[in-house]
Amino acid sequence: MSNMMRALQKTHAGEGLEMVRVPVPEIGPDDVLIRVNKTGICGTDMHIWAWDEWAARTVPVPLVTGHEFAGEIVEIGRDVEDLKVGQRCSGEGHLIGRHSRQSRAGKFHLDPETRGIGVNEPGAFAEYLRLPAFNVVPLPDAIDDEIGAILDPLGNAVHTALSFDLVGEDVLITGAGPIGIMAAAVARHVGARHVVITDVNPARLDLAAKVVDVVTVNVAEEELRDVFPRLNMKQGFDVGLEMSGNQRALDQMVETLTMGGRIALLGIPPGKSPVDWSRIVFKAITIKGVYGREIFETWYKMIAMLENGLDVRGVITHRMRADAYRDGFATMGSGASGKVVLDWT
Repeated sequence: MSNMMRALQKTHAGEGLEMVRVPVPEIGPDDVLIRVNKTGICGTDMHIWAWDEWAARTVPVPLVTGHEFAGEIVEIGRDVEDLKVGQRCSGEGHLIGRHSRQSRAGKFHLDPETRGIGVNEPGAFAEYLRLPAFNVVPLPDAIDDEIGAILDPLGNAVHTALSFDLVGEDVLITGAGPIGIMAAAVARHVGARHVVITDVNPARLDLAAKVVDVVTVNVAEEELRDVFPRLNMKQGFDVGLEMSGNQRALDQMVETLTMGGRIALLGIPPGKSPVDWSRIVFKAITIKGVYGREIFETWYKMIAMLENGLDVRGVITHRMRADAYRDGFATMGSGASGKVVLDWT
């Protein structure tokens, strides 16, 4: 193995990423070295590319970015006992501390010391990735590297969708991006009665309809309540999954939820947003904020669902060589794609 590798790096405080050659990471006794085969481009990566306000205050420069990946273990640290060289894997990109109350209680996804690969620590847009063995998720043969590379965002969708019991429920999803579409697939897989997904982007709504049995509503052209009689809905939606980060979408969700409805909130509105809390209180609505994945319960559940017929492959619309990363980021930024997967082999 050469001691140098290709990697996509944020080399300067400004727009873009650069393909550079950097040293292959050296692993510690509790780490593994993973040869990266496939990576997915994420919305977080788009923020880092654009170097917006969040990225500028969060991401150190220089840094190898990227956190959605699948690959193969090529080296293990001396204290690693439950993994082996040659094993296919993905991995949890949130690196946790071990000292907080949350972490010591096993609520790893709530650890306030969490740091992210590709955000705070060197990431997966590279030929090799160092990862703590604790974070490695072995992949069964039924899950290929392409799907393995999007398990991170699928985990966001699963964590959000499974926040509440969906069996027999009418579910509203606001935001038909890849995570929203995958959340719709999860909701249908676990037994929701009706799943409605809203957006103002026709291309994304068309993709949603191709990937999953879902009712699409372009809220720029149609009133959301108009779907009620078509679906024989009497009161409103039972559960809302907010994926858009759009204040108007959240307002529409609150308006169309039934009394006692529940909202899982993954989307992040920019800045501070006005909220009419009286409507939340008088409708007795429960709101749960969702961050990342439950470590590792979400991983177990989504792998089990994939092995049991959950199909999200259609959300991948573009496959490119890693060297074509500029095209990949442009495609993601166009708003006319689903997931973009880069091939590092």
